[in-house]
Amino acid sequence: MNDEQLLRYSRHILLDEIGIEGQEKLLSSHVLIVGAGGLGSPVALYLGSAGVGRITIVDHDRVDATNLQRQIAHNLARIGEFKAASVVQSIAAI
Repeated sequence: MNDEQLLRYSRHILLDEIGIEGQEKLLSSHVLIVGAGGLGSPVALYLGSAGVGRITIVDHDRVDATNLQRQIAHNLARIGEFKAASVVQSIAAI
C-alpha cells in the first residue's frame, strides 16, 4: 500500500476488525454488481470509496430523468447513458 492509500484509508486501518491486512484484501478484491439502479448505484459508490480494487457492474438499462431521485450515482448530464457506464464515472470521481 502506498502513502496515498495509507492516508485515504487510514480510518479503516485504525479499526481492529480491518487494519492494514484487511484494507489490502479490499484493494485486491473483485466484486460483481448486477443492476446499477436504486440499490446497486449506492452500493457501487460505497464499495469504490472503501477501496475495493475491481468492480464489475452489469446493467443494460440507460439513465432516465425518473431515476435521479433515488439512483444517486447518476446525474442530469448522464441521461441516456448506460447506467453501468454512469456508475463507473461516479466511482472514478471519488
